[in-house]
Amino acid sequence: MPETPNYNISPSFPISGEIFCGWDSVLDEVANKIKRSENNRYILIVECYQGVYHDELMNNFLRLKPGTLINSDDAFYPEEKIRELTFPDVTDDAIFGYMTRLTYHDFLDPKKAESLGSQIKNATGLVIVYGSGASLLTEDYDCLVYADMARWEIQLRQRKKEVNNLGITNKDEAPGIQYKRSFFVDWRVCDKLKQQLFDKADYWLDTNKQNEPKLITSQTLLDGLSEIVKSPFRLVPYFDPGPWGGQWMKDVCGLDKTKPNYAWSFDGVPEENSILFKIEDQIFETPAINLVFYKSKELLGEQVESRFGKEFPIRFDLLDTMDGGNLSLQVHPTTQYIRDTFGMKYTQDESYYLLDAKPGANVYMGVKTGIDSTLMLADLQRAQDTDDTFNAEKYVNVFPAKKHDHFLIPNGTIHCSGANSMVLEISATPYIFTFKLYDWGRLGMDGQPRAINIDHGSKVIQWNRDTEYCLENLVGQIIPLSEGDGWREERTGLAKSEFIETRRHWFSKPVIHNTGDSVNVLNLIEGREAIVESPANEFKPFVVHYAETFIVPACVGSYSIRPYGESIGKECATIKAYVRN
Repeated sequence: MPETPNYNISPSFPISGEIFCGWDSVLDEVANKIKRSENNRYILIVECYQGVYHDELMNNFLRLKPGTLINSDDAFYPEEKIRELTFPDVTDDAIFGYMTRLTYHDFLDPKKAESLGSQIKNATGLVIVYGSGASLLTEDYDCLVYADMARWEIQLRQRKKEVNNLGITNKDEAPGIQYKRSFFVDWRVCDKLKQQLFDKADYWLDTNKQNEPKLITSQTLLDGLSEIVKSPFRLVPYFDPGPWGGQWMKDVCGLDKTKPNYAWSFDGVPEENSILFKIEDQIFETPAINLVFYKSKELLGEQVESRFGKEFPIRFDLLDTMDGGNLSLQVHPTTQYIRDTFGMKYTQDESYYLLDAKPGANVYMGVKTGIDSTLMLADLQRAQDTDDTFNAEKYVNVFPAKKHDHFLIPNGTIHCSGANSMVLEISATPYIFTFKLYDWGRLGMDGQPRAINIDHGSKVIQWNRDTEYCLENLVGQIIPLSEGDGWREERTGLAKSEFIETRRHWFSKPVIHNTGDSVNVLNLIEGREAIVESPANEFKPFVVHYAETFIVPACVGSYSIRPYGESIGKECATIKAYVRN
């Protein structure tokens, strides 16, 4: 670990443009645009992502003194009907639902929407149409402001019981229930509409900090997305405590030492993380999923985009159990099961790369050869029903783990990281589909038992992933591939059934990479800092630090990485993931 942290928790990307900060500046810019109109009616749309603070936004836009205010809430079906409509997707399961096929049109009562549309059409003066789905109430508007939100901030607001889900009043429900509804329904509905508005919006409003709005023109946002996709970049990581959390990230990432622990971090997950654009020494935050939506081919590569659509298929996250506890014993669904049961196109194949480990650290993975599967499932259920312990070592292999080991975990493989490890988890990105089988008798951070999913898990465990299979296919699969002056390349996985390929490069001199028409996701796993450069000077040199994840868009093509700063003359290493052709 570095003696002093140099991990950047707020990486930003500079772009050109004008930014309006604070409500006075935001409203002045919008008011000036209104004044330039010569029409006797001016329609301002304020389209809102789920999770914004509606009272704040509504009260401030009312300062523009509209003659008519239309709230899109008035077009929604009653809450009872919306709950009925969304139940097949939300379900009554504590964690899992079904990826919705609903759109905003399914939430809106056609008669109410038509009535509001008539009011807009017949109004004079300034007309503000506000809320989620507001842009669907009329096509005849003069200005559209999109009030955007990052998903991580929405989750924090849900934990504080400050926001409702789409079309219902439920801010007092358990945060996990709100998040599930957001994940399976709201964000899918909002994102379908958002993708239609990139070329229609006039402004984008950053609403992530209460009472600190920041406004940019749509052209500034789109130009920024067009620029960042030509260069390596980082997303804004976030960190969260957990019942098994450790202490490693506090030191390496320079985090708050007063927190009890940090269990995990998403660093390099566009569906969850944000991009920070630096404009005129101000920071504008936009959800990184906007880049995936707007520049999918350039970011992902044509073949990857053709296969996955506008979804980012690779996820890097950090799991810290240093001086903490074991992760829950778990398994991920098979492709067929996740497709049939939850409506996902692909499942969570993954691997554990050990950034660090204390002596005695281990990884639980695969079942022991010859165990009785029926007896194991019965013992798991007994432990769940009686709060008794489950003897994991009786049924599950325990492999020693040390720094730079790589464990491959294809779907259906029972697994978990043990205590005193720092794991870089490299996986596909179907989010939350982890079936916990045993949680070592712990409570969650809310003081309640965490959900256990033995029923789901029992249907997907691959019992042929026994001791011999794991040793032959999933543990220590390091294959030297090539080397040159001051560098060498190794293949470290993943398993043959997985679509992600991982390569490790050790280097004390520049090493050349090529994206191969697939987005590359990398982490600096050894060395204090390195620099990423374009052989043809097509992007500005980009510095990365130890344990930081960074993304190289497919369209970048050739790039090089070499030690930088204090690491010059020392050996560094990266782990790189990309989608196999």
